[in-house]
Amino acid sequence: MSRINGFVGRRNFLKFASVVGVAATASADSFWNPEQTAVADIHPVNPNPISPNEAIRRLLDGNQRFIDQKCQCLSQSLERLLLVAKAQYPFAAILGCADSRVPAEIVFDQGLGDLFVVRVAGNVVSDTVIGSLEYSTTVLGSRLIVVLGHKRCGAVAEAIKNEPLPGRIGLIIEGIKPSIERVKFRTADNMQDVVIANIQYQAEKLQESSTILAKLIGEGKLKIVGACYDVDTGKVNIIT
Repeated sequence: MSRINGFVGRRNFLKFASVVGVAATASADSFWNPEQTAVADIHPVNPNPISPNEAIRRLLDGNQRFIDQKCQCLSQSLERLLLVAKAQYPFAAILGCADSRVPAEIVFDQGLGDLFVVRVAGNVVSDTVIGSLEYSTTVLGSRLIVVLGHKRCGAVAEAIKNEPLPGRIGLIIEGIKPSIERVKFRTADNMQDVVIANIQYQAEKLQESSTILAKLIGEGKLKIVGACYDVDTGKVNIIT
């Protein structure tokens, strides 16, 4: 499959997907088997790859600029737009909550093409989330995934209430509930305890549910970390 500076062109990607679709008819599991020649074996030619630790440093430095109101705008310029239109090399992937107060590019002071962002209420891991992050790492070359939760998360609050919810909202809440059992009665600040536990739980689930991500971690090509955003101060703290 041809690539432009490591980025799979839309036309070629669709061709690749159609071939995979035919193969999947014979074996549904073969496409995602990291032992076979598939997406997991595609390595982009990133001209300036950075380590996971360097990616964390860039994110935290950007967050400090955001807090200090010294944000940079160079990576949001027209010149930058034209550059990333040709190819993208996001140095980190973010699984964040869909909360309107926590836009990753802004709180980390990053621009066009810097971050591959997946957002869903409660930063809950699902099959589509996993697939998106597998793409960001195996195809686009991101070496860091940050699971970004935040203080006073509404989805976490609903999970703690444990009351019936309309429509499909409950599906999201069910994805958070396992984290509650980890922290029940640990401290008086039960809400924040569950926020932190949910971040850790979702980060673990990513690795446990994806052989592709686990393989990259084992090879030292990927790091998954948790982080929590304080909606009162704008500060992001790495969760260990």
